[in-house]
Amino acid sequence: MNYDSLKLENQVCFPLYVCAKEVINKYRPLLDRFDLTYTQYITMMVLWETSPIISKELCRKLYLDSGTLTPLLKKLECKGYITRCRDNDDERNLVVCITEKGMALRDEIISVPESVRSCIPVPDEDLQQLYVILYKILEKL
Repeated sequence: MNYDSLKLENQVCFPLYVCAKEVINKYRPLLDRFDLTYTQYITMMVLWETSPIISKELCRKLYLDSGTLTPLLKKLECKGYITRCRDNDDERNLVVCITEKGMALRDEIISVPESVRSCIPVPDEDLQQLYVILYKILEKL
């Protein structure tokens, strides 16, 4: 039998996993100043663009399930960054809205993406290619 497919060096998922982990680790000290996890940060990024938003749509945009998103939203609500309420038109839907405090956070945290980008020694063109490839994969999954 040929066991090459079981070699770590032949796994596309391995460098992807390690890179994702290492990049997220670059965010940690920057986000700690704001008492945010990376997942809370990307949730806020969506809300800065789209608020109000139904939680199901937020799950879809972030590729998260509701079991992951619900406690995260509760924490963001406790911090005063968002509010959650039932949709008046359809009680089954939970509507997430950003607060003034949540919008103000955007101005405070604006330097984070560039700080992380400066830690990644890869040309912009390569990162753009990687971005396109990763989204192609996500669309197929």
